[in-house]
Amino acid sequence: MIKLVIFDLDGTLLDTLGDLAAACDVALERNGLPGHTPQEYRSFVGNGILRLVERAIPEQLRTPERIAAVRADFIPYYTAHIDRHTCPYDGVPQLLHELARRGTKLAVASNKYQEGTEKLVRRFFPAIPFTAVRGQRPGIPLKPDPGVADEIRRLAGVAREETLFVGDSGVDIETARRAGVRSVGVTWGFRPRRELEQAGAQRLADTPADVLAALDEAEA
Repeated sequence: MIKLVIFDLDGTLLDTLGDLAAACDVALERNGLPGHTPQEYRSFVGNGILRLVERAIPEQLRTPERIAAVRADFIPYYTAHIDRHTCPYDGVPQLLHELARRGTKLAVASNKYQEGTEKLVRRFFPAIPFTAVRGQRPGIPLKPDPGVADEIRRLAGVAREETLFVGDSGVDIETARRAGVRSVGVTWGFRPRRELEQAGAQRLADTPADVLAALDEAEA
């Protein structure tokens, strides 16, 4: 029986691409660098803000100093404008409320910095009783390191076989594999279906209702 569902945030619960792209473009412009299309940003996200900034800077200009400068401009702008374009994917609020109604423990594990992760969860899911909301924190490895999943599982008091990890990228599926928990890859997010398949997702979900179906199958 699945007692804990750990969700990725960006591309899984929330469509954050518009605000990430806008903030990164502002930070790049302030540093005399060119911006990018939304489609380009789609391929940049998923490994934390530092990697987003690094990927957005032209390769020949990627010095540690320039990356640090762009990131320094990105963080305050993004934090202040974090919900201008961001919104939950259709059906996600209903999914979370249904899981909470069933008594399933819920958590968020994101590679977004902790302050931004917490702000978005408070803004869009204030009524959901998350057991844990974890973003990028100093000294804690990012996904796909399984540490964050292990930390959440221990906090919830739930065994590996009772845990499901839901995300939209190969990083999330690899996190689940390393943590020894079940995985569902959602196809509505930032990454293509083939990435989830190649990463070894145990189940694919085209809609939030499919996530519920995956839980029901696991418990059958």
